[in-house]
Amino acid sequence: MIELLLGIPLVLLLIAAAFDLRTREIPDWIGIAIIVLAVIGMVFGLDGIRWWSVLGGGLAGFGIGYGLFRFANLGGGDAKLIGAIGTLLGPIGILIVLFWMALAGGLLALIAAARGQRDYAYGPAIALGYLAYLIWPVGIWQRLIHE
Repeated sequence: MIELLLGIPLVLLLIAAAFDLRTREIPDWIGIAIIVLAVIGMVFGLDGIRWWSVLGGGLAGFGIGYGLFRFANLGGGDAKLIGAIGTLLGPIGILIVLFWMALAGGLLALIAAARGQRDYAYGPAIALGYLAYLIWPVGIWQRLIHE
């Protein structure tokens, strides 16, 4: 069941990346849907998701997202998406996603610079960061192999 709870946000993040690439905006319903999934996981106690994890991850994610929005020119939709992921993964999980996101964002920045662009959509980096979280180090693939 936890695989489904973590897999649905991946689909939503891929949709967000497509919106970001096409329109340079991320619809709010995507972040709201991820938060709803986190609350559902908390209510049903899926894989140890507790209220303090949802709250702490949300605060960490929205706090970091706001800081990146305010001081690093990250888009508002991107910042809200980071906060929503934080509610689902908790404070440690969002930090791991942010690490992978930064690596993916750096790669996107290099590609944009090679094309002569100064600005680029960051939604794909968020989706890639979440996908990397699912794969390594705590990844869902580890659970599937061991079960």
